Formats: sequence, structure tokens, C-alpha cells
Amino acid sequence: MASWVGMRATATPAQVDAVARAIRSTPIIDHHAHPLLKPDALSKHPLLALTTEAHGDAIDSAVTSLPHLRAVRQLASVLGCGLTWESVVAAIEERRLDCPEDWTAECLAVIETILIDDGLDNEDDANPYPWHDDYTRSRCKRIVRIEKVAADIIRRLAKACDESSQTGDVFDDAFAEWTQQFDSYIVTALDDPDVAGFKSVICYRTGLAITNESNEVYETRARADFKDIIANFALLDFEKLQTKSLNDLIVHRTAQLIRDSASRHKKPIQFHTGLGDNDLVLSESSPSHLQKFIRMYPTVPIVLLHAGYPFTRETGYLASVYDNVYADIGEVFPCVSQDGQERILREILELCPWSKILWSTDGHWFPETYLLAVMQMREVFETVLCDYVRKGHIGWRAAIDLVRDVLFKNAKKLYRLDLDFSELEEEVGVAEGSYVSDAELLQAFLKNQPAPDFVRICWNDFTASQRMRMVPFRKFTSLLSEGKSTDIGITSAVFGLIQNDWMVPGVTATGEYRLHPDFSSLRKGPVEGHISMNGEFRELSGARVPFCPRTVLQRAVDFGADNNLSFLIGFEIEFLLVERVEPKPGSTATRYTTLTTDGHAWSVSRYFANPKISTLLRDMVAALDDMGIYVEQLHAESATGQFELILPPYPPIQAADTLLHTRDVMSALATAAGFKITLHPKPFAHACGTASHMHLSLVSPPSPASPEPNNKPEIYKPFYAGVLKRLRAVCAFTYANPASYDRASDGTWSGGRWVTWGTQNREAALRKIEGSHWEVKVMDGLANPYLAIAAVLFAGTKGLVDREPLTWGDCEIDPAKLTGNDRRELGVSEMLPGNVEEALAALREDGDMVEMMGAELVERYVAMKEF
Repeated sequence: MASWVGMRATATPAQVDAVARAIRSTPIIDHHAHPLLKPDALSKHPLLALTTEAHGDAIDSAVTSLPHLRAVRQLASVLGCGLTWESVVAAIEERRLDCPEDWTAECLAVIETILIDDGLDNEDDANPYPWHDDYTRSRCKRIVRIEKVAADIIRRLAKACDESSQTGDVFDDAFAEWTQQFDSYIVTALDDPDVAGFKSVICYRTGLAITNESNEVYETRARADFKDIIANFALLDFEKLQTKSLNDLIVHRTAQLIRDSASRHKKPIQFHTGLGDNDLVLSESSPSHLQKFIRMYPTVPIVLLHAGYPFTRETGYLASVYDNVYADIGEVFPCVSQDGQERILREILELCPWSKILWSTDGHWFPETYLLAVMQMREVFETVLCDYVRKGHIGWRAAIDLVRDVLFKNAKKLYRLDLDFSELEEEVGVAEGSYVSDAELLQAFLKNQPAPDFVRICWNDFTASQRMRMVPFRKFTSLLSEGKSTDIGITSAVFGLIQNDWMVPGVTATGEYRLHPDFSSLRKGPVEGHISMNGEFRELSGARVPFCPRTVLQRAVDFGADNNLSFLIGFEIEFLLVERVEPKPGSTATRYTTLTTDGHAWSVSRYFANPKISTLLRDMVAALDDMGIYVEQLHAESATGQFELILPPYPPIQAADTLLHTRDVMSALATAAGFKITLHPKPFAHACGTASHMHLSLVSPPSPASPEPNNKPEIYKPFYAGVLKRLRAVCAFTYANPASYDRASDGTWSGGRWVTWGTQNREAALRKIEGSHWEVKVMDGLANPYLAIAAVLFAGTKGLVDREPLTWGDCEIDPAKLTGNDRRELGVSEMLPGNVEEALAALREDGDMVEMMGAELVERYVAMKEF
């Protein structure tokens, strides 16, 4: 039975999508990171450090951590390599050798600017902070690490003292000189426009419990400790400032100089808190130790780095109760598991205003650290924030504000950066006013037409059965006007049912999904008084359902977009008309018969002299035209009563939506006229079969050398090579029914039985038409179009990522007529699957396809087909 879910004012799917778009496209100010290594220093530092703070022998255990395994999956998806650490390392090394600048640019592509702490150890191995300007849209700035400044001055003074007599006066003078030089450096930095702020790593040195004694007390202690360092400098092997009195002193002096500066804008001090390597004492790294220090300097902005992990709630608390404290949530991406990251974000937001939260990568040494941090942040932000929006915990507009503030505006304001977010809004596509609500979409759709009786919300299941729920229009609009959810509760067994509603073994009728209507897919029909739209399935928590075909296609489109690809897809609808006849005497069963020949043949005109058929086909085109679906061609096909209707090209999801809606319209009109439409792939044993050919064009950014973006061989050749490489597995989705393989024969214009391609070759599985416009012939009307398109796009995009060579030659004749030598020359070595079982086996064996389509989906889909 149907049930309405979420009766309080929750967000619509389109509103949630607007939040997701903001997360994916808002420019990022990375307010805390470190420099990248010079090429000759890369081998000195272990790549395993991408996801761990472990050093020495402990780092080897990182390979069994959840953060590491997640990073392997994500890097493999970007690099187009195998799902092993060894494969990832090899692919990264290949990128470093091939064109390291391009790889670095790809890793840092979405970052507006970086505020760089260049005070790490091994500074000679790293690039200077201005070097990074080539990889960000705005110039980078510097964060001054105060402990390094102090230690560098001590080294210089110790050398000078060693060359003179070491008397009390010398030590006193050296201490005075040290504090004077330190203060001078900080004052200069306060006036330097390239310095955005300061950083202390006292957490690593002597802990965050900074003394709050009077200046005289701690300065006397600091003077004595300074004397010990200078006097024994040669024996100390001095590298870092590890003395509590001196560390406390320089932190206080920095805060005092900031406090006393004439500028109204006070540059912040960042404090490392929590998460770090074994050089710190964990119990002394909680930001709660800083509370007294925070109170001493209420006008000095203080940033608590790394969410204070594992002391995240302490971080959020301090930022919420002290005006001068800000909470950073960097480094936990990618050093903590996905569940941990989601919990950290939720804990920060429990108490802390988002106007006090900033985000950073804490990227260091390797560009991959920046890439992983951004990828994981977006994934976690989308999960957590969209969940809050769906539940009504925060409005969708407020959620977009939160994203913009945390990723950009808070850092811009705190560090007084000369960046204008409004100039970037149009570029990233999240400008104010760009969102249209569901109610507004419906209102615009219904303008100048009568209100319908019913709203259909449709989906296509694993058997390619088109299913739907109907809601009376009055009920539907009342839900919208009251701000209530228009989602519908659907049993979670929905993707475990075959055509007669038997459930696949292991699937139960317990549990429920939410069917989200997508208002952007609104169409009139398919019958009078109805309007229709397509839905996507979500868990009750708002998480994506791995079995939802429309969601899988969206992932495939996103995978293409991540690799600068977009797509246009057009379908040919081949269909067979049969006519309803009177039942036999004594029977009430509906009977149908094939149409009379009447000279029916491919593209002949005389068959349209039949007034009933002519009228029906005319009405189909007119009805579709009224719905904004403009048919491009219509003609007779080869088999008796067989026709083909050609749709215009659309983006992938719209193409699948339109295909299914068009079939519904055609079927309804045919039924009303006394006919029935069938998409059976092989209705007659000795005639041409019925297909659903897919025309695919790639759209990629143009270049001066190739102004036509969809005609770049370096793009489309590896793409279609990827499709051919995985075509046997793809057939599990495009040839999804036993009857599909009755059609797949040689010499019948069906695409044949061989894995190959040919220019204008209708006997080849892939027909090249022009440039990147190719036709996928191995698909029929019994395929779920979302899954079929997704499989093709995943396979092709993976080919582009892997730079798959097009080893197949252009086959100019029927592949079945090739000699053995011809096949070797053209690289034609594999046949398409001969049946469903063989196609499912090919799918199972293709680890990349399983990973891309989703292991859960493939397991359920295979179980469904076997059942």
C-alpha cells in the first residue's frame, strides 16, 4: 500500500539537489595547507602518508585502515587504474613522469587560493609558496609558523655567541636580541600583505596548556632556559624549540603584538590541535587547554585546526562561546574514515555556528592530498547537509549559505582576502536566484492549460517494466502548498520483483524506500487528464539507493563530467503493431493478430494508405509534439506491421525519461485505436528484429586545434575503445532478455554477433556515423534504458581515463563474412554473448564494470535475471 512519508515541511528533491550543486561547485579557500615537494624530493617521502600521520614502521599498517582503502578506491577512479595500492602508486608515478604539471593542476583544480604554512621540516625539499600560484585561480598567501621563526633566530645567535666569550652579559644580550628580532619579524609580517596569518605548533612541542603567569615570571624562566640552550648549543643538536618557557613566551608575544597592532583587522593565529603524529602528547592536544589563553586575548582571532580530533566537541564548544575563536575541520579529510568524517561534521554543527567554521585540506607534500580532501569533503557534506535539509533541520537556502560560508566566505572575511565571491557565482553555477522550486516548476508547466486529474510518478525496474504511482492532482498540490513532502513510500522489494511480482529469493517485503519525484521531468500524458514525471529512490535517511537505475545513470553522467565529458543521446523506437480481433466464440480472452502485408517493406510509402494505421501514427506524432517531444522521423521498418520513430537527442537522463514516456504515449494511443504495440526483439523468426538503437555523441571542451568539441579523435577513440573492450559485459544490460539473443544474428541489420565497429556499417555492433556520433546497435526495447545507458557511459569513460587504444580496425563489411586473416588484421577476436547467462558471466568477470555500476546492484540484477 502507498504511504506518504515526512509530513512536516521537508525539502523537495529539487531543493536538495540545489544544495548538492552548491557543495559540488562552490569555490574553495584552503585556509591551511603546506607546500608541495620538488620533483627530486618526491622519493624521499612515503606516499602512504596520504591518509595517515603515522611515521616509521607504524606507517606500514596504514594499508589495513579504512581511510587508506577509501583513498585507493577514489584515486583509482580518477587515475583509471586497478583497485590496488600498487596500481595506484604505479599510475601516480606514470603521471609524474608523463606531465606532473597537468596532474598537479588536476588535483588542485577547484581551489581558489591556498594559505600556506611553509614552516614544515625538510623545507629545502618543498616548493616556495608563490610557486603554487600557477595551480590556483588567485594568488596564494603565507601563514608564518612562529616556532620556526624563533628557532631560526636562535641558531644564528648561538653561532655568534660561540664565536665570542660566553659571559652572563653575552647571554642576556643574546636573549634581548632574540626577542627583539622575533618581535621585529612578527611586526613586519603583520604589515606584509602576502602574510595572511600566523601558526603555532606548540601542541607538538610542549602542549596546549600555555602558562598564564605574569610576563615577569615566565620571562625570567625563559631567560634561564635560553641561556642553557645557547651555552650547550653544540651538544644539543638543536633542531626544534622544545622548551616550555620559550614556547609559551613566543606564543604570548605573538598574541600581544597582534592585539596591540594599529590595524583594525587582526591577523589570526592558527593552533594545531588534536590529530597529529607521535611527536605530540595526545592528552595535551585538546583545544580545551587553550581556554585561559583565549580569554587573555579576546581581540586576537584564534583558529583551532583539524577539528581538534578526537576532541571535536571541545572545538565546537570553544568556537561557539568565544567571539574570537574559529573551528577548522581540515586534515580529517582524508585521515579519518567516511563514517568518522560524517560524525565530525555533525558534532561540529551540534553547537557551533557555521559562521565560525572553516574548511581546509591540510594538503602537504603530495598533490593527491589536496585531491582526496576535496573529494571526500564534498561526499560527506552532501550526505550530512542534504540529510539535514530532507529532515527539515535546516532550510535548503540556509544550507547553501552554510556551504558558501564554510568553504569560502568565512575564510575570506577572517583573513581579509581580496576575493569577490559574487564574481565567481556565475562561473560555478550557484548564483542567487538560480534555483526554481518544485511548486514554481509545476506552476510554469501548467500555465495556459487545464489542471490535470492525476499526477504519475514513474520508475523502470530491473525487468524494464514501467511502473508508477498515481496521485490525485488535488492531493498533490495540497502537499506542495502546505510545504509537505511529495515523496511516496515504496516497498524495498521493488527491485526484487519479476514481471509477475514474484520476489527473488532473499528479498523480502520488509522495509521501505522513498520515491522522489523529479519535477524537471514533467510531461503531459500519457493519457488525457494525466501528467507524468520520473522518480528516484532514496533511503528514509536520504541516502542513495544503490539499486535505483536512474541514480546509477546520474553517477555515470557525473563520472563523465569529472573527465570533462558530457553526452547527447537519441533513440530510435522500433515497434510492431498488432491488431485486436474479436475473441473466439465462448471466450472472453483478448486476441491480437498481425497486420496484413499490403506490400509492407522497409521505408515503403504505400503501407500508409491504410487509414487506421495512418491516423494512429499521425496522432502519435501530434500528441508527442503537444508534449514538447518533437519526432524527427517516422517510417515503415522491414517486418510486417513494424515501424520506427526517431527521437531527438537529449542529455542522458532526459533521453531515458523521454524514451519511456514516448513509449507510454504510443502504447496508450495504440490501445485506444484497437491496436497493441510490442517491443519484442524477434517477433518473426525469419524477419528483422525490433531494436532500440542508441545514438551517442560526446561533448568535450573545444581547443584551438579542434574547435568542434565533439569531433576530437583523441577523446572519442579511447571512449569507444572502452565500450568495445567491455561490450560483452555491457550486453548484460542492453540485451537483457532471452529473446534479445534471438534477434542478435548475422546479416539481419541487428549489429551482428561480433565485437567490432565500422563506419556506416549496420552489421557492426557499433556504427560510426560521423566524428563522435556513433550508434550502439546492440540494444533492444526490453532493456532498462537507465542501466543500459549507464553501462555504455561507464565503459566508455573508463576507456578515456585509461587511454584505451582503439585496436579494432574499421570493419567495412559484414563481420560474419570476414576471413580468419581479416579478423586478425582488424583485431576482431571476440563474439558477443550468445545468451543471457553468458552476458551475466561476462559482467561478473569484469571487475571494473562491477565497481562502476555498483557491486550491490550487479549482485541483485544477476540474481533477478537468473530467477
